Amino acid sequence: MTSKLAVALLAAFLISAALCEAAVLSRLSSELRCQCINTHSTPFHPKFIKELRVIESGPHCENTEIIVKLANGREVCLNPKEKWVQKVVEIFLKRAEKQNP
Repeated sequence: MTSKLAVALLAAFLISAALCEAAVLSRLSSELRCQCINTHSTPFHPKFIKELRVIESGPHCENTEIIVKLANGREVCLNPKEKWVQKVVEIFLKRAEKQNP
């Protein structure tokens, strides 16, 4: 009786470990990739930008990514090599410095 119980507990442990590992691997595979597939290159006024995120390059993606959330709720990736995008980032950095002295 105890050997059957031990085998059943071992099987339950192995199944739960496999399920937990699969859940972690699926989450990692969605996080460890580039967020931006295409970038928007046409300039627009910074007043339409509600939020700006800069994701530095790393093991998840070789590109630095700039993602903005627009006033209408859309998220757009910007090309960090464009001069106008660099100016927009500077504007947002200056705003952040004024808000958090």
